[in-house]
Amino acid sequence: MEIRMDIFLIIAGAALVTFVPRVLPLMLLSRINLPDWGMRWLNYVPIAVMSALIAEELFIQDGELSLLASNMEWIAALPTFWVAIRTRSLLGSVIAGILSLMLLRFFF
Repeated sequence: MEIRMDIFLIIAGAALVTFVPRVLPLMLLSRINLPDWGMRWLNYVPIAVMSALIAEELFIQDGELSLLASNMEWIAALPTFWVAIRTRSLLGSVIAGILSLMLLRFFF
């Protein structure tokens, strides 16, 4: 198997582009002390990202806004939200969501 230089450079460039935005902020923020309001603000980032991902999956279908409850994702979201609220466990929520959607697709 031969290694082509252009493919190697593409892979190395993709690794660099992926690595720098993740490591550079971590290195910079580990050296400075953020004020309390900054730390409180950063606590909401994971919740906001997860909410955006979930909202996109539930509300947008075929590139258009769909607020109808006719899709299986809405039905599967209900037990998933219940597990998330009760356990506050990301792993439990993911497992509940996967199982809910799997069972719905199996039976319908």
